[in-house]
Amino acid sequence: MKQKHTMFFIGLFVLMGLLTSVGMHADSIAVHHPVAAAVQVGGDGAVSAEKKNGVDVKEIVFGHIGDAYEWHITTWGKRHITIPLPVIVYSRMSGWHVFSSARLEENGGSYDGLSVASEGSRFEGKLVEHDTVGNEVRPWDFSITKVVFALIINSVLLLVIILSVARWYRRHPQDSAVPGGFVGFMEMFIMMVNDDVIKGCVGPNYRKFSPYLLTAFFFIFINNLMGLVPFFPGGANVTGNIAVTMILALCTFFAVNIFGTKAYWRDIFWPDVPWWLKVPFPMMPMIELFGIFTKPFALMIRLFANMLAGHMAMLVLTSLVFISASMGPVLNGSLTVASVLFNIFMNALELLVAFIQAYVFTMLSAVFIGLAQEEGHEEKKATTLSGHRKIK
Repeated sequence: MKQKHTMFFIGLFVLMGLLTSVGMHADSIAVHHPVAAAVQVGGDGAVSAEKKNGVDVKEIVFGHIGDAYEWHITTWGKRHITIPLPVIVYSRMSGWHVFSSARLEENGGSYDGLSVASEGSRFEGKLVEHDTVGNEVRPWDFSITKVVFALIINSVLLLVIILSVARWYRRHPQDSAVPGGFVGFMEMFIMMVNDDVIKGCVGPNYRKFSPYLLTAFFFIFINNLMGLVPFFPGGANVTGNIAVTMILALCTFFAVNIFGTKAYWRDIFWPDVPWWLKVPFPMMPMIELFGIFTKPFALMIRLFANMLAGHMAMLVLTSLVFISASMGPVLNGSLTVASVLFNIFMNALELLVAFIQAYVFTMLSAVFIGLAQEEGHEEKKATTLSGHRKIK
């Protein structure tokens, strides 16, 4: 039985490696995004020699990890199969614009006075318009892009999972039945995070922060896992987008500082250090105040950089297959085997990283919240005395 399980997981990892190679290759044919392709084609309609004769690794990597106004699924022959997404833009010069991103592709990357900024522009890949002088102006962009669409799909998936588990518990009174299967697995998973991470790091007030921390853990975990799936609706680099990790870090920032105790703020503005470190120049209070902002910044960069690096490593390894296509069958064959094997290893590693990064973000957030919940010496003494009186 153990051998069968081992063979199953080995086969699964091999299949994931092959699917990743195929999925990323589909993204690399011609140009990753049809809208970008329409903009980057020159006036004579010719494609650069690099894209004719070789593989543009930069286009493959940044096209996959970047955002887009449509979701490119695959390429069938010369036809790009994409899901057009709604473009919602507000311009101070021309008002609201709401249309499908398919209009951009049909009109060479421009529609209704808006166009996708070309390569080399500071707004590269984003919708811009031109003022009377001809300068590019960035309007307010509320479009449902690939990352936003993936975020919605993953959030709905998370809601379905959690609500289905909650539904089982509503139907079964406490201690009436032991959950099994998927519900039992989720209970074990939730209790592990709650008891081993949140309760231990936050302290006595952990129940107040458990809903947020559990939500953050499973939100990051689901998005990390979906980012490893090489076909629709997976493959979007959600947690490798710094805007997403910034919002998550800001949520922790507000949870730490809004619910911080008096002792927490006193330790920031008047820490328990020698007086010459506080007056006449408040060196330690300035360092402590600076630390308020460096903690969420570290959370943001840690999650963003780790997930982005994993995607880029797998894409570069996959690109070796197509870069070596013109180097002869022997070299190409050996590099293809090496690429597939390393991709299998990277997929297995990224599965572990998907869990570790969600775990680390939750643990550090719980630690920061727990530090902000510490009571001062007087409060601890009063709590202890009140406890003794209750016992008496």
